Amino acid sequence: MKLDLVDPELRRDVARMPRLPIRRKWGRRIVRALVRRHRPGEPAEGVGITDVTAGEGIRVYTPAGGGSGAALLWVHGGGYVIGDVVQDDVFCSVTARELGIVVVSANYRLAPEDPFPAALDDAFTAWEWLRKSAATLGVDPTRVAVGGSSAGAGLAACLVQRLHDGGGVRPVAQWLFSPMLDDRTAARGDLDPVRHRVWNNAANRTGWGAYLGAAPGGPHTPDYAVAARRADLSGLPPAWISVGDIDLFADECRAYAERLRAADVECAFDLVLGAPHGFEAWAPDTRIARDLLERGRTWLGARLTASTSPVPGEA
Repeated sequence: MKLDLVDPELRRDVARMPRLPIRRKWGRRIVRALVRRHRPGEPAEGVGITDVTAGEGIRVYTPAGGGSGAALLWVHGGGYVIGDVVQDDVFCSVTARELGIVVVSANYRLAPEDPFPAALDDAFTAWEWLRKSAATLGVDPTRVAVGGSSAGAGLAACLVQRLHDGGGVRPVAQWLFSPMLDDRTAARGDLDPVRHRVWNNAANRTGWGAYLGAAPGGPHTPDYAVAARRADLSGLPPAWISVGDIDLFADECRAYAERLRAADVECAFDLVLGAPHGFEAWAPDTRIARDLLERGRTWLGARLTASTSPVPGEA
């Protein structure tokens, strides 16, 4: 993909971005270690950060004063094969401060060492921990959204489906940044020559193959493994989906948004021109990223405010 298709603000960073050596075990180990050690910036002031041992680990971001009673369960990205909660410290802490909510960020086991359903089970464990700890956290369990980035957004979408089918308290919204929704994209050989920036289809095939334990694009996948494979999307909570127009996932994100709307699910689709995959995570200080994050947080804040439960006994 030609660099002149990338927004001018992002070109310098994109041109310097190395290819991730995720196909080999040694490469994944190096990238995972670097992610855990790298500090993307200082967390927002006035936000407390607490680590909890539950499942693969949970990190809780609490704004000063405890927040409004709403919360977000966040799932980090990494193509199912890399990533860690620490990579989103700035994002989660700023979101907690700006919206006045508790953010619970879930770690999860990575493929191929731990394929599906390990990561989804860990996200579900984090949801259950949040629900059971709601009183301690000062959170109303009926005012919780689920969100994520890239593979984490794909996990968030699958978790929402699983929680919908399981009954009980469900998320009030799904907040998805460049979600990795459809393994069938990885099976499209016609996308390989495009060589998408940041995350191309070769990497996509590696990630999906590791997670599914089989070649992507097969005739069947397990329930809740691939969000876009679900036939009936009706009854799911409102969604916000953002993606760059030159992101490998642009078509599958657009298709999922259209299917949600066709199923009478409210869905805001934010297509960002000139934006490669995950730009808001690796270039958060650019105008294009700040604008997207502001739009996203405004949408989420409105959904969490709209979900405010009436106080018992009040009209």
